[in-house]
Amino acid sequence: MDFELTREQKMIQKNVKEFMKKEIAPIAEELDRECHLPEGIWQTFGDLGLLGLGIPEEYDGSGMDKFTFTLVVEQIARICPGLALSYVAHSNLCAHNIEHNASEAQKQKYLPGLCSGDRIGCLGLTEPGAGSDAVGIQTTAERDGNHFVINGSKMFITNAPIADIALIYTKTNMEKKAWGITAFIVEKGMPGFSAGPKIDKMGHRCSPTSELIFNDCRVPVENIVGELDAGINVMMTGLDTERVAVAGLSLGIGETALELGLKYAKARHQFNQPISDFQMVKAKLANMYTEIEAARGLIYRAALVADQADRGGKGTEIHKLAAAAILFAGEAANRAANESLQLHGGYGYTTEYPINRFYRDAKLMEIGAGTSDIRRLVVADELIKRGPGY
Repeated sequence: MDFELTREQKMIQKNVKEFMKKEIAPIAEELDRECHLPEGIWQTFGDLGLLGLGIPEEYDGSGMDKFTFTLVVEQIARICPGLALSYVAHSNLCAHNIEHNASEAQKQKYLPGLCSGDRIGCLGLTEPGAGSDAVGIQTTAERDGNHFVINGSKMFITNAPIADIALIYTKTNMEKKAWGITAFIVEKGMPGFSAGPKIDKMGHRCSPTSELIFNDCRVPVENIVGELDAGINVMMTGLDTERVAVAGLSLGIGETALELGLKYAKARHQFNQPISDFQMVKAKLANMYTEIEAARGLIYRAALVADQADRGGKGTEIHKLAAAAILFAGEAANRAANESLQLHGGYGYTTEYPINRFYRDAKLMEIGAGTSDIRRLVVADELIKRGPGY
């Protein structure tokens, strides 16, 4: 499996890295402190072609693949994980899902605006009483002529306060459980659809999060994504690609945690020498680097297999690979952030040094896109059912 980047991928990676360092790094702490995204970022990302990565050019996308998308997520997360989270929710959870599962008419209607940044997207799956138990959702959709009437709510939804389009999952047949789920596209302004107030979070503070509320929300029949009662297929394929993307986000956090720890260890002197000379500090740095590079290999492989699955190959291997990638990367990012903060000592516990932000942001990587415990179950279940796949 070849991880060598193409010339175009290297150029995109370089351009995003330079943009983030020049435009976002100087204001990253402010964005976290004041809990808002950079002004005009959606249009800027649209102009740069970043919102259309993985979307065919016929829908005003930039083309490319999930591997390239993951590389971009990684670079954004190295500077501002909160921005990376909103970017993933918009481009991957919403736009990629629509491109992969929606009808031609739906693609033509929604994708151009999502690619340009004129419309912001989100995905609604998690509910107040259904997190890890994704198929246990209780939001209902009942047929009423040419519409479905949706009632219920979604919780902890990234981009919900600012979204124009929400891809949501509902129960259209309670008795059929997993096979009674239907996905819908819901637009801002539809009667009975609203977002709750922004949730004040520990990390990823610049990324807006809130509840989505459906109170007799009327959605046209033509807004069903996929087939009636077959939303589980949309959900599962979406979760695979989401896990790969969030793994890339974790990688970016881990890389910066290592960089910050190394920089501080070389500058901080104790006992008349830099603390980077101490063997215990060297061990921490070596462990961080090793885990981050191991995570990179697993993530990049999962991204390539996700692209192969899109083309009709290795469709089952991606389930365990994606879960394994985010499992390892998420925990590695948390260990790196923890060790880096430890190297900073008392200064790391203050808000003066940026490691505190990455430490707070890292925790979500063990929770979002399925908790670490659920990821382990996914991997184990796939192994028991299908074997390692070597």
